[in-house]
Amino acid sequence: MAVKPRIDIQLPTDQLIVVGGGGGFIGGHLVDYFRRLGYRKIRAVDIKPLGEWYQRFPDVESLQLDLSKIDACRTALKDSQIVFNLAADMGGMGFIENNKALCMLSVLINTHMLMAAREFKVDRFFYASSACVYNADKQRDPKVTALKEEDAYPAMPEDGYGWEKLFSERMCRHFREDFGINARAARYHNVYGPFGTYDGGREKAPAAVSRKVISAKLSGKHEIEIWGTGEQTRSFMYIDDCTVGTHAILASNILEPINLGSNELVSINQLVDIVEGIAEIKLKRRYKLDAPKGVNGRNSDNTRIKELLGWEPSTRLRNGMEKTYRWIYDQMTSGKPNASFTHS
Repeated sequence: MAVKPRIDIQLPTDQLIVVGGGGGFIGGHLVDYFRRLGYRKIRAVDIKPLGEWYQRFPDVESLQLDLSKIDACRTALKDSQIVFNLAADMGGMGFIENNKALCMLSVLINTHMLMAAREFKVDRFFYASSACVYNADKQRDPKVTALKEEDAYPAMPEDGYGWEKLFSERMCRHFREDFGINARAARYHNVYGPFGTYDGGREKAPAAVSRKVISAKLSGKHEIEIWGTGEQTRSFMYIDDCTVGTHAILASNILEPINLGSNELVSINQLVDIVEGIAEIKLKRRYKLDAPKGVNGRNSDNTRIKELLGWEPSTRLRNGMEKTYRWIYDQMTSGKPNASFTHS
């Protein structure tokens, strides 16, 4: 039986949960997670038109709002007790490196969400931060030492996206200290899984590699383009671990930002090996050395989450990638667009 994290505070099932970014990949899964736990008062909010949401549910209130605007945040949070802020303008490394200003503008979302949370006296507020907050000097070697929470300082995060995340973490802290907002923050490490984007420029490495391998298999052109040398390393967290950990952290007494990620470190070349194994194919590799590749190495040190919650993300990469690959394969061969999935 899988180990479950300790839940310090039981969240009443009759409280209204708001998920900012609920039309996105992680947000959609989080909405479904709480539905399956028996929560019936859920409001999902996203800037995308409803037809472009990754998952939609008939029993969930779904609102299209621009959460960078204070009035939209007031509409979104009215009558709510529990708030998850996953909304941000973001994507994979290609998007992050080429849209630094747009990533920075997401600071307006968390600012206005916190202001509205204070106004409506929200009970609990969760902020989705990122491993991109970590000091770049500690990520220059592919054989990286796993990153501890204190490694975010002295500050030298990823330009644009990382700076916004680090700043917003501090804002959550000061809203807690000054206004009593019960704010929590988790640093996500490379979340992947089904019901997410796999093309268009915002996809992350697990989805991008799956798409490329599937395209090669379907086309008969047995080669793949890899960004960088392929030696850069990462850890990847399966979406089910992300939703369980997010719930536990919000319902915990953990005040400071904490890592939420797998510690199974692999190179991008090893990720390709795994997907090739799932697809039962071998591809010729071409390396695009001038493509965005991010830091050379990044991994999650899970000492603190194991100590405080008795748990850590544990889905093996091969197992999670098999589910992700199968879902993307079905999408690519079904003729459906890479967009909304509406549950009945």
